[in-house]
Amino acid sequence: MPDEQRGTRNRVARSILDHGPSTAAELAMRLNLTQAAVRRHLDTLVAEGVVEPREKRVYGARTRGRPAKVFALTDCGRDAFDQAYDQLAGDALRWIAESAGGGEAGEAAIAAFARARMTAQAEGYREALDRAAPEERAHALARALTADGYAATARSAPVGEQLCQHHCPVAHVAEQFPQLCEAETEVFSRLLGTHVQRLATIAHGDGVCTTFIPRSGTPKTTTTASTSTAGRNPA
Repeated sequence: MPDEQRGTRNRVARSILDHGPSTAAELAMRLNLTQAAVRRHLDTLVAEGVVEPREKRVYGARTRGRPAKVFALTDCGRDAFDQAYDQLAGDALRWIAESAGGGEAGEAAIAAFARARMTAQAEGYREALDRAAPEERAHALARALTADGYAATARSAPVGEQLCQHHCPVAHVAEQFPQLCEAETEVFSRLLGTHVQRLATIAHGDGVCTTFIPRSGTPKTTTTASTSTAGRNPA
């Protein structure tokens, strides 16, 4: 029985990883469990420091009533799934910055590395998008990102779509080097052929990386340049 319970708790944590911060009701529906059972597992995961309760983030006008409580993975919880070698990557990027002379030159060197890394990674994404119909390109990108470990989804949003990455293998490194997020956002813009806007990032405390993709024909003034907020929480 203990092994069975641990297996179910792992399924609960994995569902939060794949779908982002979730309510007990959402988890119960996905996992075909009762809400009471899910809440018991969530209580244990909270006690273990794997997940934490948060107020559900609301976009647009807030409805009446108490905001729903969602459960998100903590840094400790993400570490259980994260195979990125954070310390090694951080040391390597600091070495790149110091070798370039530090200061602005160092930051420019890191940005150049981040762009080169994402450009190479995006070659496979481009093939997937080229095979997709225009209205399916965001979903094609989400599937390609998921194959690389980002647990990504795409969904409709007012005047466009939202690309959500529920996991980031390099989130801890991106906390120190936002150039990684900025390069990723630039690549998304090139792949999709439109300006995009980064609304939130895991690296800076949000439960999910969220990128807004405007619908074709939307005026550019509604989607300001993405790199101004990439890798940073917008005000």
